[in-house]
Amino acid sequence: MDWYLSMPKVELHAHLNGSIRDSTLFELGRVLGEKGTINFSEVEHVILKNDRSLHEVFKLFDLIHIVTTDHKTVTRITKEVVEDFAAENVVYLELRTTPKRNDSIGMSKRSYMEAVLEGLRSVSVVDVDYAPHNLSSITDTCNGTVRKKIYVRLLLSIDRRETTASAIETVKLAMEMRDMGVVGIDLSGNPIVGEWGTFLPALEFAREQGLSVTLHCGEVPNQKEIQSMLDFFPERIGHACCFEEEEWGKLKSLKIPVEICLTSNIRTATISSIEIHHFADLYNAKHPTVLCTDDSGVFSTSLSAEYSLASSTFVLGKKEMFQLAKNGIEYIFANDEVKREVREVFDLAGRKLDFA
Repeated sequence: MDWYLSMPKVELHAHLNGSIRDSTLFELGRVLGEKGTINFSEVEHVILKNDRSLHEVFKLFDLIHIVTTDHKTVTRITKEVVEDFAAENVVYLELRTTPKRNDSIGMSKRSYMEAVLEGLRSVSVVDVDYAPHNLSSITDTCNGTVRKKIYVRLLLSIDRRETTASAIETVKLAMEMRDMGVVGIDLSGNPIVGEWGTFLPALEFAREQGLSVTLHCGEVPNQKEIQSMLDFFPERIGHACCFEEEEWGKLKSLKIPVEICLTSNIRTATISSIEIHHFADLYNAKHPTVLCTDDSGVFSTSLSAEYSLASSTFVLGKKEMFQLAKNGIEYIFANDEVKREVREVFDLAGRKLDFA
């Protein structure tokens, strides 16, 4: 585990609010309990667990939804999430989040995202490159050593409960915030809610505007939707758990990169056991794949833990895992200059790491 902690990594499927620290959620939940907003005793034991059942996972998501409708909290969570990923040597992070509206406190989709940006600016333990040309040309030194840096880019998520108009509003916001580090659009949310045709106009609009698109795809059996999503030919897809033979063939022929979330798929019972996870088939077929956490807080995992799990389960050595992590650079949504700089980080680490 220590070795995977020291290895540089790329995280491409991390939901901001699902990556909240247990300690922060406990603190915020207790405050809401004292105010009478929630019954804290009903969730206290769930927050303290790290092997939550699917029912408990959904209970936690309900609580997270309540605590994150506040600008200060969104800023705090963003800061802490970036610090946590940086602490485990994630050098490039794409954070995805659904811009929220809460009229009762004056929260608009834009002000929600501004709170996220304030969180990025609040990080002090590492340099955060969150926007084009933000820190790329700057080398900060402290006591003669170069400060650690993490590249962070943002994906705005369209929730499957949204209308076409609301989804297009999210895409327009992403376009407005390009210079602030927004690089793409994600489609996510409850996979049994909504119809593909509702979101397609917004996703096509995003593509026309040059925004990259990733889709939560195949989280439940829905062959018609999976086929339609593959026909859309997104830059990446997440999960790909419920594909049939025809969809696997199509996915592999199109070479669409897959964001793999091992622990998440097991905890949500989307895949019945880790041994039969489709990661092995995709890896052996040399299909573009990248290991990710999904919701590191809710599922009590980390990106280092995901690499350690993949290594032990599928009998892959350190060199193979390092190369798998490095390959992830090719699938990031940032520009070629960022890709080049992240490659340099991996190349330097590759010369220092012990692969024995």
